Amino acid sequence: MAAAEGQTSPKSLDETPSQEKPSSEKASSGKAWHDIVLQTLKRNDVRLVPYVPDRVLTKLIQDLHADPFFTTFPTAREEEAVGIISGAWMGGMRGAVLMQTSGFATLANVLASLAIPYQIPLIMFVSERGTLGEFNYGQSLVCRTMRPVLDSLAMEHHTVTRLDEFEFIADRSIKQAITTQAPVALILSPLLTGGKVFDK
Repeated sequence: MAAAEGQTSPKSLDETPSQEKPSSEKASSGKAWHDIVLQTLKRNDVRLVPYVPDRVLTKLIQDLHADPFFTTFPTAREEEAVGIISGAWMGGMRGAVLMQTSGFATLANVLASLAIPYQIPLIMFVSERGTLGEFNYGQSLVCRTMRPVLDSLAMEHHTVTRLDEFEFIADRSIKQAITTQAPVALILSPLLTGGKVFDK
């Protein structure tokens, strides 16, 4: 689903238009939300990061590609990325998946039949579409059903809206996922990221 929107090579990602930054884009420490993701993944030795390209995640994806600590690459679908992370965990490597809300709609089966029962500490960063100015009705429907699906799977999830809380939530969520061997979803609200900006 999300793959159709902006599935391009990492170099072409930097051609996307600049977006308005929310007031929370940088904390007093000078860190942007995407810097916090990168540093928190490193601190927790999360090296493998497959993703489905997404405009909101562009800067984070570029930074991951530029850092030799990470092995990162685009996948065709979100289920593929979850399968890769699951296999990597069984081989001794930690990983996280990047996607947007609409891509989550394809994941119920792979979460319920693989990640949860086989205790894979899958870390999902989901850029939230479908709210706060969304024009696409399909995105809005998925946004409304995402949290109820996570709840029905008894899967830990946090919606992050504030930059000053993000590092704590991300770090503790990753640590909990690894120690309890259970997946977690971190939903990145437009209040944190600025969301996707639509041209008139």
